[in-house]
Amino acid sequence: MPPTGSGDQLRARVQSLIDSNRVVVFSKSYCPYCVKVKDLFKKLNVDINSVELDLMDEGPNFQDVLFEMTGQKTVPNVFVNKKHIGGCDKTMQAHDDGVLQKLLGICTESYDYDLIVIGGGSGGLACSKEAALLGKKVMVLDYVVPTPKGTKWGLGGTCVNVGCIPKKLMHQAAILGTSLKDSKNFGWEYEDKVTHNWSTMKDAISSYIGSLNWGYRVELRNKNVAYLNSYAEFVEPHKIKATNARGKETFHTAATFVLATGERPRYLGIPGDKEYCITSDDLFYLSYCPGKTLVVGASYVALECAGFLAGLGLDVTVMVRSILLRGFDQEMAEKAGAYMEEHGVKFIRKFVPIKVEQLEEGTPGRLKVTAKSTESNEVIEGEYNTVLIAVGRDACTRKIGLDKVGVQINDKNGKIPVNDEEQTNVPYIYAIGDILDGKLELTPVAIQAGKLLARRLFGGSSVKCDYINVCTTVFTPLEYGCCGLSEEKAIELYGEENLEVYHSLFWPLEYTVAGRDNNKCYSKIICNKMDNERVVGFHYLGPNAGEVTQGYGVAIKCGLTKELLETTIGIHPTCAEIFTTLSVTKRSGADISQRGC
Repeated sequence: MPPTGSGDQLRARVQSLIDSNRVVVFSKSYCPYCVKVKDLFKKLNVDINSVELDLMDEGPNFQDVLFEMTGQKTVPNVFVNKKHIGGCDKTMQAHDDGVLQKLLGICTESYDYDLIVIGGGSGGLACSKEAALLGKKVMVLDYVVPTPKGTKWGLGGTCVNVGCIPKKLMHQAAILGTSLKDSKNFGWEYEDKVTHNWSTMKDAISSYIGSLNWGYRVELRNKNVAYLNSYAEFVEPHKIKATNARGKETFHTAATFVLATGERPRYLGIPGDKEYCITSDDLFYLSYCPGKTLVVGASYVALECAGFLAGLGLDVTVMVRSILLRGFDQEMAEKAGAYMEEHGVKFIRKFVPIKVEQLEEGTPGRLKVTAKSTESNEVIEGEYNTVLIAVGRDACTRKIGLDKVGVQINDKNGKIPVNDEEQTNVPYIYAIGDILDGKLELTPVAIQAGKLLARRLFGGSSVKCDYINVCTTVFTPLEYGCCGLSEEKAIELYGEENLEVYHSLFWPLEYTVAGRDNNKCYSKIICNKMDNERVVGFHYLGPNAGEVTQGYGVAIKCGLTKELLETTIGIHPTCAEIFTTLSVTKRSGADISQRGC
């Protein structure tokens, strides 16, 4: 106990803190229970005065005074509007009972749902199911606005229906075609005429996707998540209007909302684009083979689609406005593009379409594309059966009533700025997935963010989604996997003089007997010399890139260094082992070609 005189002064100081603050939390900075309580008030958008007793010389004396006043020895010790609430458990219970909200003057209006998720893609489904598992009443709304060609699909979002899943399966179909050619050198004998049936492939893939759509609906039902196949838009705070395909409207309220509406392909805004062209939203549902195809764009969607269409034996041209794979390592992007060009994909560089005309109807029909140079007045024309636009995607945020509830968006791209807990500027509205401004547009990221958000909102967790060092793979004919920084970004952040880049070409054993692609595969790591040569960028161009990159991704998360790679014994013969033997630096200029496995 402190001396009597100082005790009276301390008591007066403590009482002054209680009297002059709406909320005061007597805390210790390292205490997880204190963090939990402070996070609760943060989620309620309530400012608090947090008095960290462990950071004060008089902290123990403050705690003695608090014990005298409240009979509570522990922290956190919480006061709201001069009323003593108690510790962590009592504060959380007061919140669950609605008592805390009443003390804070927060409206405790009864809502239809604890959580409404707008968007039934990977992130939205993950968030809704996790919230339901935590005992909350949840609704999911999902509605696919048909494309200009009338294409629509079921529950599951872009990845399942018109993205990762059908893309990877069609990529696999193309790989099988290449394997057929390779097989002759391995002794397989068959008649020379081998053909591909688009309809057979499309029907098989659609059947699998249909099973996934049904499975998601069953999961929601089993977890007691209400599902509406309706278009949602806000009409007022905490309230949405849901409109189904027949135009029937219903209204629903919730305490909390999560936006997971995803993106849709962007059109060119030129004559004939929506009338005659398709996007990736249509490609995977075409009932007929697209024939001679022009792919407009240089995004990963553009190059992946061009790659597997060429692999299926089609005549494919890619029209590129500027660079390939913007945002990715440009050396890797150019190597991936060069490989495609060597294997039959034609590239028209520095041109953009200005008009698309229909010459002949049909499945496919015949189209004429007029394009203009980005560097001169040159105009060219070409005829194709199909024109696939893949120039980027727009966030589905402008027509869901966000203006009615005050949610801010980036006017340039429609994306939503959020804090590090995926919270928008409106405290009860959160956002996840591809619509986040400045975040990664990847399905696993959306799933992770959705689950963690639900756990923070309803499970008392404080774990946030880590958007750093996330692996990804571009499924071009020669696949490109990466994790961490591009070489350009690493130079920008650390300076070229502080980096060491190790690289090598390699020749997969599987390609040797087949007699193809000698020294076309490429590996590169970017190391920070100022941090024990920690790997800050990992890049791989070769077969099975996703599998290779995912494994190294875990190591990079753990702080992988060049020395650790050197002390790791590789699995032989594999492509992945190349990273354990990298020795040539870029600055040396030495030969990096390989002459054997």
